[in-house]
Amino acid sequence: MEQIIQNSLFTPYFALHIPDGFLSPGISIFCWVITLVLIAVSLNKVQKDYQEKTVPLMGVCAAFIFAAQMINFPIPGGTSGHLVGGTLAAIILGPWAGTLVVTVVFIVQAVLFQDGGLTVLGANVLNMGLIGTFCGYYLYKAIRFSLGRNSWKSMTIATVVAAWCSVVIAAIATALQLALSGTVPLMVSMIAMVSWHIFIGVGEAIITVIAVGFVWRSRPDLIYDSPLSLKLDAD
Repeated sequence: MEQIIQNSLFTPYFALHIPDGFLSPGISIFCWVITLVLIAVSLNKVQKDYQEKTVPLMGVCAAFIFAAQMINFPIPGGTSGHLVGGTLAAIILGPWAGTLVVTVVFIVQAVLFQDGGLTVLGANVLNMGLIGTFCGYYLYKAIRFSLGRNSWKSMTIATVVAAWCSVVIAAIATALQLALSGTVPLMVSMIAMVSWHIFIGVGEAIITVIAVGFVWRSRPDLIYDSPLSLKLDAD
């Protein structure tokens, strides 16, 4: 989630959309390799395991996330944030299809809207699309199953915690990449990134739980690994 710090010298450093030139070639290439491998695995998993009805749902989900990212919400300190959507996509589509959806969204953002550099697109996709999606999904799954997978209460708690944590974890990954590249000292980047994204994560959690709640009430069968009782009701 990009943070927009209007009156700060460090604005480019402390956004999740990393600009060109802010990562060393080694770190950038390393992120590209991991990103391409995970995308290839995700493509294989989706082609092998997912049903045909998932494809149009992926398109709808991508369109929603892209549109929702156009809406900025304010946070303290003159900063604003917007939806990342990794956890939301994973909850609806599963981690593999969700990863592909947010990857497409971030590619479009980079190419058409210059949100982040093209040479560091691998790092941006890795941080927001892959780390955010996989960490968010498996944390959501663990919490939901431990509290009771068929209840809306457990679903809400799991969604809120996972969405918030996915943003903070992505911020930590970005801070590490900037520090390892020699762009910003580790403590400076870590403190700045995490402190701002603690607040931005709250907005992510609110938007995610509202969207998931709407799907839960209207079409629970569309949720990946949806509750069995709700599946039966929908049938």
